[in-house]
Amino acid sequence: MSGYVSFGSDEEVAAIGCGLVARTLPKAEWTHRAHFAAALWLMEECVEGEAERMLPGLIRAYNEATGTANTETSGYHETITRASLRAARAFRAERAEMPLYAVCNALMASRLGRSDWVFAYWSRERLFSGEARRGWVEPDVEELPF
Repeated sequence: MSGYVSFGSDEEVAAIGCGLVARTLPKAEWTHRAHFAAALWLMEECVEGEAERMLPGLIRAYNEATGTANTETSGYHETITRASLRAARAFRAERAEMPLYAVCNALMASRLGRSDWVFAYWSRERLFSGEARRGWVEPDVEELPF
């Protein structure tokens, strides 16, 4: 997590979520940290289950607005998004008393803060297949704990 910049307030987290929704977040700021922050923010702002329904479309639209094509090899990735949402929801549930920014910081300090955390569950070949990018693909290394 070298170079990680901690969130100092819930407003900083909300700014990322709002930037994703409005498609105004600078592309350079759409990082692993921002993906989790936006997911956690949406979970706080939406009724149960809506973040999971909304996030794929938001990411696809954001990608298109910033010049990233959603293809078999780039852009939106369904399996990573759904796995990350499951991880974020479980992580947040264990820290319900904490402010959102503190949850984001704790998540980034955890193993989930590493962008390669998914490889504990999926092989590279399976995760980067067109099938996994288009739809949910079950892990082939280890079952998800959440």
